[in-house]
Parts: sequence; structure tokens; C-alpha cells
Amino acid sequence: MDNIDKIFDSFVSNNLFRDKSVLQSNYSPQVILHRSQQIEYLASILGPSLSGDRVSNIFLYGKTGTGKTLSARFLAERMETKANLAGTNLKFLYVNCKSKKISDTEYRIIAELIKSLGKTIPITGLPTDVVYSRFIDIIDDKKQVVILILDEIDQAVKKISDNFIYTLTRMNSELKNAQISIIGISNSLTFMDNLDPRVRSSLGEEEIVFPPYNALQLRDILKERAEIAFNDSVLDEGVIPKCAAYAAREHGDARRALDLLRVAGEIAVREGSKKINLSHMDEANSKIERDKMLDIIESEPTQFQLVLKAIMNLDDHEEKTIFTGDVFNVYQEICEKTKNEILTQRRVSDIIAEFDMLGIINARVISKGRQGRTREIKLMLSPNIKEKAKEILQKSLDL
Repeated sequence: MDNIDKIFDSFVSNNLFRDKSVLQSNYSPQVILHRSQQIEYLASILGPSLSGDRVSNIFLYGKTGTGKTLSARFLAERMETKANLAGTNLKFLYVNCKSKKISDTEYRIIAELIKSLGKTIPITGLPTDVVYSRFIDIIDDKKQVVILILDEIDQAVKKISDNFIYTLTRMNSELKNAQISIIGISNSLTFMDNLDPRVRSSLGEEEIVFPPYNALQLRDILKERAEIAFNDSVLDEGVIPKCAAYAAREHGDARRALDLLRVAGEIAVREGSKKINLSHMDEANSKIERDKMLDIIESEPTQFQLVLKAIMNLDDHEEKTIFTGDVFNVYQEICEKTKNEILTQRRVSDIIAEFDMLGIINARVISKGRQGRTREIKLMLSPNIKEKAKEILQKSLDL
């Protein structure tokens, strides 16, 4: 038997997983642990829609993997079932604004909403106001309440503008039969601060914060999913606590915790192991960390990549401390070399702040007395990730 057969047989005879889909991010559990307070509050705001009344626009925010989307979709499903029994026309439309195929224009977001109503329009070619009119006509053909769940709304605003949110929130003035409300979901805790005041007041009529899970809460979530996902007695005793501890350190991200457990299981299967142990967990953590960082670097827009390239060039000279001004100077040189538009120093500073939030760099604000404040920047990529990141940037920026 050759090595390929051995690999295939390890998957065929795998007796670790019972149902791997339970560990995927699109799985909907029957009960959502440690989020009852947020779900009940959300239910109390959305409740009047079951009687056909318009409800307040709601903004949900918290870091990645804190249960925002899960809670909103869980409640949407329950409410649609309840509305059907009561004979109320209530519809939830879900759009992920980060999706590559829809996030770059207002047109595509509205087209996606129309599609989820079972109708179609051309992918391009119509004026945006015609697409809005079509959307209004489709919704307004009967008395109903439509609730739009706009997930990762900050991504669409970053690529388009906050104007489209304002247009959506003003739609009720044009509707005669139907009513529209919005649930905006964002991973950015400061997203609302940068919006036009009109948009902020119309979107944030109600706000719900989803705090990070702590290690004990993550342990409960993992234990519940693991009982369904794995066969009996295949997890070593310390695996779930270690997995929870890793994820708690990463801002209490339940999605990351579930990914860790799944990847550890996949590594154990590949090795032909009968159990998932702590070494599989460590290997899974390294793999996810590496993949996550490289995915971010590859998918970021050109300007982000240019700023990162400037930081990496400066980091190669280890004896020198990197400051924001240094980054801007090197960034300008790279832009001129690659014939890219040069952004303002302020915009480059915003990009540096986003890198800090993503964990790609560590930026410490320091005072320079009369010269004002600057940031001291330290690249946080491990050597093997740094080498792969360099290759990605060289290729993407055509250097």
C-alpha cells in the first residue's frame, strides 16, 4: 500500500468525528449559551414586529466570535416561525457586507436583498436609484414588516460610504404598506464614532454590546459542541480547557475556539491517532494563527499592503525604532515606485491603527513633548509568517 492509500484510509476509518459540521461557524445550535441577556433584550425590541408594527433600528457590536450574528439569526428564525403561526407577514433578510461579491457597491447590496426576496435584477447596468425603487416596489406589494440584518456593516461603509445606511433608514417614508427596520452588526467598537451624525442617530436607536466570552464560558460552549461533534472518549482531559484558554487570550472569540477544536481533530485524524491530545491542540493553534494572518495580508486592499510593506522594510533594520513618520516616508517611496496614489499621513495613521487592532503590529503611543505624539511600532509577525507575508506583498504589489 502506498502513502496516498494510507492517507485516504486514515479518513475512511476515522472514528474521532461524529458530526464535524457542529464545529463550523454556520452551525445553528438549539440553545445559545451565555447570551440569554442579549437575546432577551433583542427579543423585547423586535417583539412588536410580530403584531405588524415597525421596530427600532438596532446596532449590535462586539469583537469577532462573541455571538452577535448567531444571536440575531437564531432570533430571526424563531420569530419567523412565530409570525407564520400568528398569520403576520414578517421577513428577515440577511446580508454579509464583507462578502467579496457584494460589499463593494451600494447596487450589489440592494441587489442581494432583492435576490433574498426571490426576485432578480441585472448584476450591473441600472442606475442605483432605479435599484432602490425596485426594492421598494417589491417590499411594498403587501402589508409586512421587513427586518434587514446587515452583518459586518462597517466593511461596506469602509468600501462605499455611510450614505447607503441613511437611504435605507429613510425608506419608510416612501413605503405605504410595508415597514423596514435594520439590525446592523459590527466587530468594530468605534464604528459609530466615524458615522455622519444623521446616520448614527437613525441606525443606533437601540444598541446592544456583546462582551468577549471568558475562559469558563468558552469551556461550556466547547463542551456542549464537542459532545455532538466527537465520538465518546476521544478527547484527552486537558484539551477543552486548553482550547478555551487559547481563545480567551484571543479576545474571547468562540469562533476561534471551535476552529481550534476542529483543526486539532483533523490533525489527529491525519496522524491516525485514536485520541485528540494537547500536542494536536498546540499544532492547531500555530496553524490557525499562521493561516489567519496570511489570509488577512492577502485580502487587504492595495493601500493596506503598501503600508505593511513599509513597516516590514523598516523592521528589517532591527537596530532602529519604528515611528509613524518613518512609516509614512517609506510608504511614499513605495507608492512612487509602484505608481500608486499616496494617501494623506492621517489616513496612513488610521491604517496603522487597524493593523494594531488586527494584531499584525503593536503600536504604542508616546509623547514627544512640544512635537506632539507619535506611535512606536513593533511588527508582531513570527519569522515564518513574515517570510510568507513578504512573498504575498511582493506578488500583490508587483515589486
